[in-house]
Amino acid sequence: MNKRSFLKNLGLAGAALPFLAFDGQKSVRSQNSILPNPIQKGNTVGLISPSAATADRMEFTFAKEALEALGFKVKLGANLKNRRGHLAGTDEERAGDVNAMFADSEVKAIVCIRGGSGASRILPMIDYDLIRKNPKPLMGYSDITALHCAIYSQTGLISFHGPNGTGSWNRFNVDQFEQVFFEKSKMVYQNEQSDSGDLVIKNNRIQTLTPGQASGKILGGNLTVLTALSGTPYYPDFKNAIMYIEDIGEDPYRIDRMMSTLKLNGTLDAIAGFVFGQCSDCNPGGGYGSLTVDQVLDDYVLPLSIPAYSGAMIGHIPKQFIIPNGALVQLDADQGSIQLIQDLFNS
Repeated sequence: MNKRSFLKNLGLAGAALPFLAFDGQKSVRSQNSILPNPIQKGNTVGLISPSAATADRMEFTFAKEALEALGFKVKLGANLKNRRGHLAGTDEERAGDVNAMFADSEVKAIVCIRGGSGASRILPMIDYDLIRKNPKPLMGYSDITALHCAIYSQTGLISFHGPNGTGSWNRFNVDQFEQVFFEKSKMVYQNEQSDSGDLVIKNNRIQTLTPGQASGKILGGNLTVLTALSGTPYYPDFKNAIMYIEDIGEDPYRIDRMMSTLKLNGTLDAIAGFVFGQCSDCNPGGGYGSLTVDQVLDDYVLPLSIPAYSGAMIGHIPKQFIIPNGALVQLDADQGSIQLIQDLFNS
């Protein structure tokens, strides 16, 4: 996911240009969550690309076959394979596929084929009234954070931060998917640990930053995308929420800058709990030295005195939790767990 190049080349102002031409959208700052309709094997799932283009044609095959292996029929977005620069078609084409899939009564759920960059450009073009009237599960992560934030802030619909269509569909992710969508389990998200033969278990360990338990709506996603929405109508209301964030390929000084944004815009002071997932390839660079990601988290999270932990299986990793964005959860920072405490689907 080349977020840095995108933001550098276009600039945040350029990415926000569609907002300037759209004055009818207002943020729904506080509302009850809307539950998506349930899905089952045999249903039709829509595959769309609201962000970056897919360069390798075989990726379309992989995504379609993975969804079919999960038991679905697959309907490809009309503009799925389009390309305009780094984007999967024009803004109108990508937004059109989002709206078309929510409007299509045959399609029962929507999966994004990949992230990358560009989803924020289409947010003013999405028909939120249509989504509110046709609540369907939508899943993806990384740049799809823009859709999760916008859809929740404008409609209250719970969506799913989880594998993209071209992501890893290993046994862990498949089991998660089946438990969430088919078995409708009250999930407990806790890191998988395996015995490596070492005296001490080292893989997938969490760090408790501040002990304790807290409950609230879980909201968040990719840190870069989330902070880029700050100040827009599409930024969620984090009051008393459990925040979860992750990222990839960002130097710690950039993580520090984004955490500073969350502090200055009031988000960190509003939340009830905090979960940091994986920050893949976020090591300090050269030069005069750098804070580590651990130090950055200590600086911003410890003074909050709220239950918090890091290291959750959320992010750009092969095995990842499917987080229902906007659902009520119970956070246990001592155990490093997130427990779902509500039903996720309409009965």
